[in-house]
Amino acid sequence: MTGTPLSAADRVILDNVKKARPSLWCNPAYAPARDDDAQAGLQEAVANWQMLTPLLKALFPELEITNGTIASELIEVDGLRAPLGYQDPAFGRLFVKADHALPVAGSVKARGGIFEVLMTAVNEARTSGFLSPSAPITELTSDAAHAFFSERTIAVGSTGNLGLSVGIAARTLGYNAVVHMSSDAKKWKIDRLRRFGVKVKQHRGDYNLAVAAARDAARKDPMVYFVDDEDSELLFTGYSAGALELASQLIEAGINIGPDRPLFLYLPCGIGGAPGGIAYGARGVFGANVHCFFAEPVQSPSALLQMMHGPQSPRSVYEFDLTNKTEADGMAVATMSHLVARQMADRLAGVYTVGDDDLMRLVALAYGEANLKLEPSATIGFAGPHFMLETREGQAFCDRHLSAKAMENAIHVVWTTGGSFVPELQFQTFVDKGNALPLPLDLKKEQ
Repeated sequence: MTGTPLSAADRVILDNVKKARPSLWCNPAYAPARDDDAQAGLQEAVANWQMLTPLLKALFPELEITNGTIASELIEVDGLRAPLGYQDPAFGRLFVKADHALPVAGSVKARGGIFEVLMTAVNEARTSGFLSPSAPITELTSDAAHAFFSERTIAVGSTGNLGLSVGIAARTLGYNAVVHMSSDAKKWKIDRLRRFGVKVKQHRGDYNLAVAAARDAARKDPMVYFVDDEDSELLFTGYSAGALELASQLIEAGINIGPDRPLFLYLPCGIGGAPGGIAYGARGVFGANVHCFFAEPVQSPSALLQMMHGPQSPRSVYEFDLTNKTEADGMAVATMSHLVARQMADRLAGVYTVGDDDLMRLVALAYGEANLKLEPSATIGFAGPHFMLETREGQAFCDRHLSAKAMENAIHVVWTTGGSFVPELQFQTFVDKGNALPLPLDLKKEQ
């Protein structure tokens, strides 16, 4: 299969990736710069979110306190620096963007899934003439609107969190909702969906198979709208607005991002829509001063393999004898979104991988030291600063893209993507497993 020729350094990294060893790959095509296209896309996304605000407030009472906005806290986590080995003052500062506690859906998928469902509802209602151009958008909460939507279906393929956000939003409006789930989907997520009246179809194969099945079924019924996690512009742009929210929070904290105070974002990656959208929005806000890294499990490095070989050449983890099996169910994805790969071609700084044992250690650490309730997949960002500060590849990246003293002032933001809805018994199982594993992290043992 053709693709970008690999350098000698990339071939060494690829060998480690194939052996399921924690690895950092830095994108040789990365070009930090002002990004007018991303800025325009972000402005459009923010305008659409603002248009939806009255509808969100009417549909979800829990958004009353945020005036109809879906937003998460930015939390500085000094207590985690020592156990993570990041206590050196030259390290910079460590924050969590707490999307694990987002209202309504309890994960970053609320930013994309709810956005796409509500935008679809508005578009269908206006196209059909049900909602006139002058009518308030809150008419979509009426009994008549509920009846209108009940004749329609929204479908999605998911390992869990996107299905939750799409299913909850669709059912709240009155749509029928169908979520096609992969074999590794967690039972508690299936049960939660069914409690909302969502029809769940579980498949024996992986995430990509579930998406393909959902897409095929939707093609056969004109009354079905398919939320395509692999190729959805709406999902992508919905996520991007989170970057402007982060920018406002940094300003409120007295932090001005610039050449001497760079921003590093560590973004858990499955198919790529959420991290890709956030990274795209961040480029629009921060330009050359933000550096976005995707993070994946060692057995499911679909973005690393795709980006390493070039966005024009589809790649699957199975080609490299990896299992795609991981406790981080939301990231058990064999192939990356081609839409995201194209958008990230020169916008993504790099990708790193982490083993499942370290994810469990990080669950226990985050809960014990910072009282953060996270899914294993949501902890993977905490490994990001290690790769930047303590690996040859990370140091070479900093030498290439940062001024000499910039790293001392760096702002490291771990985007925690899910966890607050995990049942207590399931969560305690994660914590117990993590506490049973001795420190340090495996990735630090290899240095």
